[in-house]
Amino acid sequence: MRIFHKTNFDFIRYRKIAYAFSLILLLSGLVSLGVKGLNYGIDFRGGSEVVIRFEKNVDVGSVRAVLQEAGINGTLKQYGMDRSFLLSTVFKGDTGGLKTLVSNAFSDRFKGNRFEIVRIDAVGPSIASDLKWSALKALLAALFAILLYVGIRFEIKFATAGVIAIFHDILTVLGLFSILGGLFVFMPLEVDQSIIAAFLTIAGYSITDTVVVYDRIRERIRGQKPSEYERIFNESMNQTLSRTIITSGTVLLSVFVLFIFAGPAIRGFAFAVFMGILIGTYSSIFVAAPIVYDWLRLSKSAVHLRGGNKTS
Repeated sequence: MRIFHKTNFDFIRYRKIAYAFSLILLLSGLVSLGVKGLNYGIDFRGGSEVVIRFEKNVDVGSVRAVLQEAGINGTLKQYGMDRSFLLSTVFKGDTGGLKTLVSNAFSDRFKGNRFEIVRIDAVGPSIASDLKWSALKALLAALFAILLYVGIRFEIKFATAGVIAIFHDILTVLGLFSILGGLFVFMPLEVDQSIIAAFLTIAGYSITDTVVVYDRIRERIRGQKPSEYERIFNESMNQTLSRTIITSGTVLLSVFVLFIFAGPAIRGFAFAVFMGILIGTYSSIFVAAPIVYDWLRLSKSAVHLRGGNKTS
């Protein structure tokens, strides 16, 4: 099935505009990361998680107000059913003291609504630091493996451009988490282990989409003159455009449904994957392929100049 037949978009012509747009996105995110930072989950900052279940329906705003009055600060979101909530807090003290504080607060304010503290999990600062570094090493190892795979299958120019595009996608999503983190009650956008899983998903999807474009370019560029590169790149991207939109659109629709209906506990993961795939689809066409185009032209020009100097 094809959505577009015989398209003729001049992607290469507008690559500098795309570069500028990507640079603005990256700089905005990096500034926010430097000034505001990230809203870490307890996996990476340490703290406690409490799962509370009520017998009757209760509004999340009322539960949050009671916790704040009791001096318990943190993130509260619905957990599974409407009567269950997940509290993430940096409460300083043992879990027994936290359980007593939560129980006393709810006993005073929700006398007609029985509740149960299902579980309390605590993560110490040293464990949180280890988890953070383990997640970073896993992400860097995945990027190195992708660089190695694409470098063997194509050549180093294609591989490097593909990894640059992946960094572009992940850093842009990370910047969005920094900019939007904590702004919405229904979506706190905490960075935890599930978000690292989302980044690995983004990296895998982005390079898969990029490789499809690379394959078509490689088939057509062999033995061609640099003057033909712009036409070949544009034709290759137009020929894969239908496949890219159908594949990305299908995945985006599925992730959007997950974002709407899966509940707050998984909404951050769904948001990260949705934005990552959206940006990754854009970067395959407007970042990865144009970087290879510019790199090939510059290398061919350098070879030509060296040859001219030797002749002279």
